Parts: sequence; structure tokens; C-alpha cells
Amino acid sequence: MALDYNVIGQRIKQARLAKNLTQEDLAEQIDISVAFLSRVERGNSHINLKRLNQICRLLDVSEGYILNGASSNSENYLTKEFSELLKSCSPETQRLIYNVAKVIAEDDPYEPLQK
Repeated sequence: MALDYNVIGQRIKQARLAKNLTQEDLAEQIDISVAFLSRVERGNSHINLKRLNQICRLLDVSEGYILNGASSNSENYLTKEFSELLKSCSPETQRLIYNVAKVIAEDDPYEPLQK
């Protein structure tokens, strides 16, 4: 799956605005230029992992959310992840994944013991 830098930039911008930060505020805190941050938010520049991590820490969002919209704080974030994964698979591969998941679910080691 290819990264959509426009969407990544939009998520960074939304998270920045949710924290009531200007581009100037955020850029200063992670030592980048406002022009570069503006290009990132518009999807015109790629951001490296170090800067992404800094931005995520300052904005209190996960890298997963910025990169693919999945938030581990959400109860059903894996549902979305699995759905996207399955869409990219052939019907045969989907059946294989289903069969493996079914076997694992039937013997779920994380399921609380019932008394």
C-alpha cells in the first residue's frame, strides 16, 4: 500500500489545529522551517520518521493514525486495518486468512478463562 502524502499532511494539519497550534509554533518546536511544514501539510514534501515521531509526540497522536488513519485508542481500529488489508487480497488469499483467523479465534489465548 502506497502512502498518500496529501492525506498524511491533512491529518498532521488537523492534529495541529486540534492542539490550537500555528504552523509557526509547531515548526519552531521541532526545528524546521514554516515553509517545510506547510509543504508537508499540503502533501508536497515527504517527512522523515524522526520528524514524524516528533510531530506525533507534540500533537499527542500516534504515527499509525497519521500514516493510515488507524488509532489504537479506538476500539475497532483493527477492524478498519483488516478490512483494508482484505480488500487488497485475492478471494483465495481472503479465504486462507479467514481459515487461519478462525483457528486462532477458536483457541484464543487472550480470552479470559471461564469458570
